[in-house]
This record gives sequence, structure tokens and C-alpha cells, in this order.
Amino acid sequence: MFQTRVVASILRRNKAIINSLPSNLKGTCSSRCFTPSSANAVARTSFFGFRSLPKGHHVPSFRNMSTVASVGTEKEGLKMLVTAGPRAQKMVGIWLFGSAAWVFSMVVLGGVTRLTRSGLSMTDWKFTGNLPPLSDDEWQQEFEKYKQSPEYKRVNKGMSIEDFKFIYWMEYAHRMWGRALGMMFALPFSYFLRKGYITMRLGLRLSALFALGAGQGLIGWWMVKSGLEEPASEYVEPRVSPYRLAAHLTSAFVIYSGLFWTALSVVMPEPPAESLAWVQGAAKLKRLAIPVSLIVGITAVSGAFVAGNDAGRAYNTFPKMGDVWVPDNIFDLKPTIRNLFENTSMVQLDHRILATTTLISICGLWWSTKKLDIHPAIRTLVGATFGMAALQVTLGVSTLLSYVPVSLGTAHQAGALTLLTLMLLLNHTVRRPSMSLLKTLPQVTKTAW
Repeated sequence: MFQTRVVASILRRNKAIINSLPSNLKGTCSSRCFTPSSANAVARTSFFGFRSLPKGHHVPSFRNMSTVASVGTEKEGLKMLVTAGPRAQKMVGIWLFGSAAWVFSMVVLGGVTRLTRSGLSMTDWKFTGNLPPLSDDEWQQEFEKYKQSPEYKRVNKGMSIEDFKFIYWMEYAHRMWGRALGMMFALPFSYFLRKGYITMRLGLRLSALFALGAGQGLIGWWMVKSGLEEPASEYVEPRVSPYRLAAHLTSAFVIYSGLFWTALSVVMPEPPAESLAWVQGAAKLKRLAIPVSLIVGITAVSGAFVAGNDAGRAYNTFPKMGDVWVPDNIFDLKPTIRNLFENTSMVQLDHRILATTTLISICGLWWSTKKLDIHPAIRTLVGATFGMAALQVTLGVSTLLSYVPVSLGTAHQAGALTLLTLMLLLNHTVRRPSMSLLKTLPQVTKTAW
């Protein structure tokens, strides 16, 4: 009874306050600030919680309420990467996702270039690029340069100029596609900086990715240059250094991962969370997802050494390698550590073991979700990741049995990046929400029956 009288008193006082406000504020405050439910909450707080307030505590004024709320959000861990509202957030997100997709296409085009043996067709390099040959004389000059390379002398001797034009255009397209990516990234970046959409933290992160992208061109030429040198033995086929190829491909994966993760952070500052139980389930899943992601990354890097040693064209049988499970020559090189990166037999065996481990690990990750209380979107994402892992292993085996055709080899490389994408998305989705969101979540999710 006493509480009801307090509520009635508060309502009468609020009505008087509303009448004293300007007309443009009356509707807002009457509908959102002084509802009966809020008055009851105030009464309960005043009546039951007054004694628990520390000495000197004061209730902030109406004028300072929005400032207090924003400061509280910042203190409790919600850090937005983009300012100026949802529209700016959407624009920056689209730009970053587009940049990540461009890098994805670069990786695929690079795979085609490698599988068609086009990477050594251009024997010089300029950071700014240059125009392609536009006349027959210019084409003949480029062809003469290529004829001096070890690849022409030992692999493509007698090649026609028409065949040379094909591999030249493939490498030229790969290089110019990378330079176009630099422009596509730099111009919107400058625009968003000038508009003030990008925070200092996001600006530093994107600047680092841009610098890494610029360095990727240098790494690419450093890789190609190794294939233009005379091999140590006349029986060795000219190819780029597997270490440099692995560095080039790994750098591309790092750039892609950085762009994709940053784009997710821009458009999805908070993970999907509707209850504390789901947050706890996501935390348990995260402890499993991180090591599985590490295995996926290591497997992808080992694939670069398979490509660098042309190991996919050896032992084109599965599950055995020829007539045996483990070849006898996997430790032929000295020191022993070289076998992991330069021995064709060991490199392919290593990739097989890692790929199998990846599939089993992701299968275990999927199985563990059956016992966890997690968001349905996360459960679906884990299932999609398991399906992609199975498809990637199928592509790898098919590529091996088919003696590495361009189509399957390219699909297998694209599949590796797709699987990495799903693992990045999973890790981003199961991260911990901010304190401001956690405080608003119920213990369990209310289900509508």
C-alpha cells in the first residue's frame, strides 16, 4: 500500500514536470521517460535500495544522462572502429569486404598463374608496372628475354610466340590485378580518413595492412627472381624457391585474414548473444576453435611447400604413396630439417597428415557443439565449416589422383582460403561480448512456444 502511494506521488510529480517542459519535449518524455513501469522501478530502487547506496552518492541529472550512458559503454569494453553512425559503418564495411574479396581473387589468379607455369614469363619488374607489348617488335623483344631464362632452355624450348603470349598475359594480369587492388584500397581509405569516419585504432591497423600489401609486390618479385637463376644441377627443373613461394602465399593469407577480420569487427562490433548461457557455450567453443584454426593455418602453409616443390605430381595415389604408406627416402636430405621443406616425398606426406588432422579436428569441433548450449547461428556455422573441410579433402585427393589439372588445383587453393574464412568467422562470432551487453542478457534464452 505504501509503495502504491509512493508511485502515485511520483506520477503526479512527473506530470507537473512534463507540463513545465517545452512542447517539443513533452511527447518524448511522456512516452519514454516517465512511464508507470519506470516509476515503479524508481520506487523500488528508492524504497528497497536506499540503504545500500554509498555515502555521498547522487543521482545524475536528466541533462547529463546521455553523457553518463556513453561514458559507461566506453568503459565497459564496446569500442567502435567507425564513427559517424550506421551509414558510415556500412560504407566502410562494404569497402573492407570488397578489398578482402579482391585479395581472395588475387590468390586464385596466382594459383592459375602457377599451375599454367606462367610466373616466370616476365623477366623484369617495376614497382609501378609498365604497359604490355603493343606491337610485334615489342612482343619479339619480350620473347627474346624469356629465351635467356632457364625455364625456356630446359622446359619450353621451341615454344611458339603465341604460347608465350598466353603465359605472359597470365603473369601480367596477376601483377596488374595486384596494383589495381592497391589503388582500390588507397583511394577509399583516403576519403574515409578525410571524412573522419575512421578511428585512430582502425587507421593504424589498415595502414599496417596497406604496407604489407605494398610489400607483397616485392615478395612476389623476390620469389620470381629465384626461378630465373640457373639450377644447381642440369637435371633439376627450374622453379621458384619453395621458401619464397610459401612466404608469398602466406603473406597473401595474412593480408586477407586481416582485412576480413577487420571488416567483421566494423559491421559486427558485438557477437550474437541473447543469453548468458549462450555466451558461456561460445566461450567453451572458443577454447577448441583457436587450436583448430592454428591447424588449418599450418596445413595451408604446408600446401605452399607442396606447390613450391611440385610435390603434387609425385605419388599420385591415395591413401598409399605408390605401393607403401611411407616412402623410404623421406629423410634423405641433410640436415634433417630440410626434408620438411625440400624433400618431395616428405612434403607430400606431411601435407597428407596435416590435412587428415584438420578434418578430424573440425569433425571433433562439430561433434562438441552437440553438447553445448550455443547460438543457432554458431551451430550452423560449425556445420558449414565441417562440410567445407570434407569438401577440401575431397578436392585435394581428386587433384592428386588427376595429376594436378589447372581446374582442380585452383579449386583446391580456393578451398583452402574458403576454409580459413569460415574459421575466421567462427572465431570472430564466439568472442566475448562487451560488459555493457553482458549486463543486459538474461541467464537463459526465452523460447516462444
